[in-house]
Amino acid sequence: MLDVLTVVTAVAALLLAAWCGWAAYRDQPTKDWHFIGMAVVTLLALVQLVVGIVQLARGEKPGQGTTIFVAYLLGSAACVPAAGFLSLGERTRWGSVTVAASGVVLAVLEVRLFDIWGG
Repeated sequence: MLDVLTVVTAVAALLLAAWCGWAAYRDQPTKDWHFIGMAVVTLLALVQLVVGIVQLARGEKPGQGTTIFVAYLLGSAACVPAAGFLSLGERTRWGSVTVAASGVVLAVLEVRLFDIWGG
């Protein structure tokens, strides 16, 4: 895996979590700007998904198994968009809390992906 991409994705996810956490603290739902941030973080996760699949196709192997690696890649790509859809249904501060939580979860998934690959 690309270590830089993993770190950038994790940091972006934590920044999104802090931003949406601040909105929840101020009793605000997710707004259009938050969805732009979610799109950026999701794009980074999708790039990582593609890079991971390409590396697997080239014959490189993760240290802890291909199946678990692909599962974590798919989960990390789906984490923030799922929370974004949930926040659309919950137009209160709890929608912002949901997105903030997904940012933290994505950062943890990134650390675990790094560990699974053999970092």
